Amino acid sequence: MNTVYLSIGTNMGDREANLKLAVKLLMEAENITVEEVSSVYETAPVGFTDQAAFLNIAVRLTTDLPPDGMLRLCQKTEQELGRIREFRWGPRIIDLDILLYNQENIETDSLIVPHERMFERAFVLVPLMEISTPATEQLRQAHEALASLDIQKEGVVQWKKSVTAEEFVRSGS
Repeated sequence: MNTVYLSIGTNMGDREANLKLAVKLLMEAENITVEEVSSVYETAPVGFTDQAAFLNIAVRLTTDLPPDGMLRLCQKTEQELGRIREFRWGPRIIDLDILLYNQENIETDSLIVPHERMFERAFVLVPLMEISTPATEQLRQAHEALASLDIQKEGVVQWKKSVTAEEFVRSGS
């Protein structure tokens, strides 16, 4: 089985419901076991800043899907939830990014793992560190990168405490 870490974010519509639907779709997918969901963090936008704040989580899952199959599942989930890619770093109903896939370094035309900007982004690293330990070189690098970032300055604030994946999907329903 492969261990995969995802970052999921949203800043359009009912942001919390968008996150829950994304996790629910992952939980319902064949070949996927959602192991853990981080707390929800509200974060300031990066890149294009004239937009609403994001809600972000990290998810740890196991799967027998290969990396390109995992990417296709993430893209299918985005499409099912209505993702439209208008411009880079723009508002989005949902965004699923593969952060880590085992301890592999992957570089293809469609996928780069570890995610190419994850070590620069507190909104990715804070939730990721909550559900991981520095057991691999990539996670040690992520822990070190987070220690060098100013989380307050980057606008990362815990919005809702972590619960199990099942409770996360059910809460508030």
